[in-house]
Amino acid sequence: MAQASAPSGLRFHSQIDYAGTMKISSHAVARMLGAWQAGPGPAHQRLSDRLRLLVLDGRLPLGAALPSERDLATALGTSRTTVGAAYRTLVEHGYLATRARARATVRLPHATPSERPAGTESATINLSFAAPPAPVEILHAAYAAALEQLPRYFERHGYDRYGTAELREAVADWYRRRGLPTAPDHIMITSGAQHALGLLARTLLSPRDKVLIDHPTYPHAIRTFAEARARLLPVAVGTCGWDTAQLQAAGRAAQLAYLIPDFHNPTGMCMSASVRRRLRLACPTIIDETMTDLALDGARPEPCAVHMPTAVSVGSVSKSIWGGLRTGWIRATPSLLERVEQARPATDLGTPVVEQLATAVLLNGRQTERPDALQHLRSHRDALTEALAEYLPDVHAPRPAGGVTLWGMFPEPVSSRLAAIAPDYGVTIAAGPRFGVGGAFERHIRLPYTLPSSQLTEAIRRLAQARLALTQGATGTHTPAPVA
Repeated sequence: MAQASAPSGLRFHSQIDYAGTMKISSHAVARMLGAWQAGPGPAHQRLSDRLRLLVLDGRLPLGAALPSERDLATALGTSRTTVGAAYRTLVEHGYLATRARARATVRLPHATPSERPAGTESATINLSFAAPPAPVEILHAAYAAALEQLPRYFERHGYDRYGTAELREAVADWYRRRGLPTAPDHIMITSGAQHALGLLARTLLSPRDKVLIDHPTYPHAIRTFAEARARLLPVAVGTCGWDTAQLQAAGRAAQLAYLIPDFHNPTGMCMSASVRRRLRLACPTIIDETMTDLALDGARPEPCAVHMPTAVSVGSVSKSIWGGLRTGWIRATPSLLERVEQARPATDLGTPVVEQLATAVLLNGRQTERPDALQHLRSHRDALTEALAEYLPDVHAPRPAGGVTLWGMFPEPVSSRLAAIAPDYGVTIAAGPRFGVGGAFERHIRLPYTLPSSQLTEAIRRLAQARLALTQGATGTHTPAPVA
């Protein structure tokens, strides 16, 4: 599936000119494009389709200057005519802006209504977000309780880089219930797990440091490490899970590791207890526990820090409660948290107090472990699996034991092209390469089962229509949604 390492990771090799324009090198673009030659149709169309998807995914930033036609053609091993035709196509559709004697710059077209193919409805079903809807009643009650407690904080300045005592104690108790002794001074509250990861990256990494990651992995983690100018060492999460020997070998060459062992995003896999007991990495290790409470078949997994005491744990309530409740945490030694606290003012001065108090109410009431919510996810998972069997029977999607996503695999490398055309058929998806480096996972797509069962069935029906059209040479023009 994937190699144990990548020589150059995701460094952009970009520079900023005196006018403030980011210039992206031809080699960086070539790495992001991956195996763009695969698929039917003329080469310039395949290239323009892949470049457009990089723009829509945010991997090519708005306003960035692309390499010249000659430089990109050399890096891709293709003709300048092919690159020129691809650039002109993007200009015509509003994805590039050009001016004389200057590089083409990335932009987005003005949104214009277009006709959908016959038989598709106007409302697009979004499969690019793997997040549940809000549990209205318990969330409302938690905020009401938080507002009653809020006056106690009015005489304070409101800036607390470690977090409120109530929530730090509630998070520590969440770990203790899972068999991991934890004190409040081992907890720092953040504005979500992504924020926690960014703080840790800025604290622990220097430019050109190597970071071990699962492959595939959470796309915003890839971006976080790229922005820290780190080099990525991807280790495959295969059909049998994690390979301890590969992880340990890569760990000896890395300065940091980032793993998602609990209902992994995007595959949904759960690291076995035997691997957890054996896993000892030579580098500092961040364990993402965002999905931990979403055990659909069996008990919640034990924390990796039970067997790896030096592990740094990151968590949030974005998947177990609601993504709009931007509250997360870091569990680490007090000495590391002190380093993070000292670096934190460069980005923020603390997490909002009301959200912290509401999250403490939810954790103390064990609302992240709701049986009814888990039952809904099970039924949605079943509906998605049944829809795939009916409309896309050749897509292989193993049934995960928890989490919120299936990791579907097509028999052919169609993912990016399908993501580009799917919005024309009323559904948006996250292409497989969003979850990897070097253009990997063109046979894969992530399929969340957080929507109602009827919508999931309809979404897969529309996706099957898009795939059929793709085999007949259709191309896409719509803007996919971002990934979460």
